[in-house]
Amino acid sequence: MEKYNEPASYSELSSGIILAGHFQVDDGYITNRPGGMEDWLIAYTLDGSGYFAIPGEKKTCASGDIALLRAGTPHTYGTIKGEVWNFVWAHFSPRSIGEKLLPDEPLSLQALEQGSLQTRIYEAFRRILFDSRERSEYWHDLCLNSLREILMLLAERQSRKLDPRVAEAMRFLSEHMRSPVQIEALSKEIGLSPSRLSHLFKEQTGVSVIDALNRMRIRQATLLLAHTDRSASEVAYDVGFHNYNHFMNQFRKWTGTNPSAFRKQERTEGG
Repeated sequence: MEKYNEPASYSELSSGIILAGHFQVDDGYITNRPGGMEDWLIAYTLDGSGYFAIPGEKKTCASGDIALLRAGTPHTYGTIKGEVWNFVWAHFSPRSIGEKLLPDEPLSLQALEQGSLQTRIYEAFRRILFDSRERSEYWHDLCLNSLREILMLLAERQSRKLDPRVAEAMRFLSEHMRSPVQIEALSKEIGLSPSRLSHLFKEQTGVSVIDALNRMRIRQATLLLAHTDRSASEVAYDVGFHNYNHFMNQFRKWTGTNPSAFRKQERTEGG
């Protein structure tokens, strides 16, 4: 079990210091704080089962679940009987984060779907653990950046309300934007039939898979045209179009103009 020593008091936390750790504990593990704490607690379960209990409510945490406990909330948490709880955690002051990214309820729990979101959040926790241990010159800012990334990913997940499989498909398109994408290969990656994925994707996003990919490419193309001196044909290739006429057609479809006119307008408006 990897463990980080807690400070003698939480005065450090109130000034924004992050305390983090990685526990793997049996069912003898329990923490009881009837008066709550001055800081927030975030805990991400990697394996096994644990629980959080506050007055009138108890939530069980399984693999892939991430819990947020509000500062000042009386609570108890520990390992489910007969289980081993493997989880990473961090205490932090709300002053260092701001209330916008924090949930309103005293205890919130999100069950994260398997895939890129779980991986990204775990990697952010690993960076927090590493940076808080190393305590280099910028360790605190690095920890806060990783923590904000986790909280922003959770907030985005709550606001988008996309089916996890559609969200995973969007991630796949983003990662493979420059490559030809076949619906059959994408559906195999997601674990759905091509027809089911196509229907669900259109239902959730309002556009087809291919339209979503081309829109993503054109959005990137507009940035390159506005902020670089790459030619339109070079930009087309950069974002994944190997046929310039197809690029031109898609550019007009999604922007209402052509690349040259778009670049001229952007640079005129930008001074």
